[in-house]
Amino acid sequence: MATPRLGGLKADAVLPSDAERATLVGRIWDPAVAGPTPVLIHRGRAVDISRIAPTTSALLEMERLVPVLQAASGLPEIAAVEELIANSDERRRDPMRPWLLAPCDLQSVKAAGVTFVASMLERVIEEQARGDASRAEEIRRRITGIIGDNLSKVKPGSPEAAKVKEVLLANGAWSQYLEVGIGPDCEIFTKCPPMASVGLGADIGLHPKSQWSNPEPEIVLAANSRGEVMGATLGNDVNLRDFEGRSALLLGKAKDNNASSAIGPFLRLFDAGFTIDDVRQAVITVKVAGTDGFVMEGSSSMAKISRDPLDIAGQALNGTHQYPDGFMLFLGTMFAPIQDREKPGQGFTHHIGDAVSISSPKLGTLWNRVDHSDKIAPWSFGANALMKNLVHRQLVG
Repeated sequence: MATPRLGGLKADAVLPSDAERATLVGRIWDPAVAGPTPVLIHRGRAVDISRIAPTTSALLEMERLVPVLQAASGLPEIAAVEELIANSDERRRDPMRPWLLAPCDLQSVKAAGVTFVASMLERVIEEQARGDASRAEEIRRRITGIIGDNLSKVKPGSPEAAKVKEVLLANGAWSQYLEVGIGPDCEIFTKCPPMASVGLGADIGLHPKSQWSNPEPEIVLAANSRGEVMGATLGNDVNLRDFEGRSALLLGKAKDNNASSAIGPFLRLFDAGFTIDDVRQAVITVKVAGTDGFVMEGSSSMAKISRDPLDIAGQALNGTHQYPDGFMLFLGTMFAPIQDREKPGQGFTHHIGDAVSISSPKLGTLWNRVDHSDKIAPWSFGANALMKNLVHRQLVG
């Protein structure tokens, strides 16, 4: 997997392998209008589709969306996609030229947790360790000695899952993470507010008090207010293992910090060449390259997810909960890094300056650099600023 170099993200490393056949929608920051603009990637160019829909949230509400976009003509071109990608490195960009943002705006940003067996076991370990990374390996051996390391054939909510629960209770090893991992109800939480996610090339944030953190490479579904899943993209559900391990009630502090949600590079809409089955079979790879020379690589196979992506989406939006502006849904990951970075037995944790690449052939590569959340520029352009900008541009009444 090619990792984009600092100081110049490369289009061939960022775009899907079949980009010329993909229906790709994104958002850019356009200095010419001092605001965000939804774009369609067409023949290597980013074209302004704000007159079709002023937001990506509104875009996904449209009937027969892909044919509408394919039939559109006379749309103003903004820039070559290579130029947008190259200018998206936050630390080296030209602020007078456009760059890519996260391809979502007013949608709620939700995340499903503990959807893979491997990550489920790591969440149990975090809980048992109470946020102390040095205890993780000892606890991992004890837990897998009781339940093994392969529950992939156990269907959540099934009679077989209930039997596993009985064994764990008898051994004093039951956990709230196992409850959502093999129980009937999926864990779905709010990752961050609408408009708070960052895109390709942006710095991603860690709480400065965290000492045990990792990336979470995931596929992110994009759904409209009717619960229709319209497409998919990549995401980094940045996680603070020490905070969440101390208490599940610290989930908000572990997951929702400035710039802690990265989504992109583009939203790929479902069409004849890309469907939910491609999501079901996708393999997501991740590479972390540190300024200290440390390199870690891993992968997550969606074929090993314990719940179907559409079932997870259905648990997010249904008769008991609605999202009138649609929602983005992180599907979870089986990637749980245990490679030692500092001292033997302490596993992996991020260092400031880490470059994180998350890739899948049909979705491209999401690349970001790690920093502390209080060192990254504060989030300031929210829904109110967006509405004012769209009114000024006469895109909404």
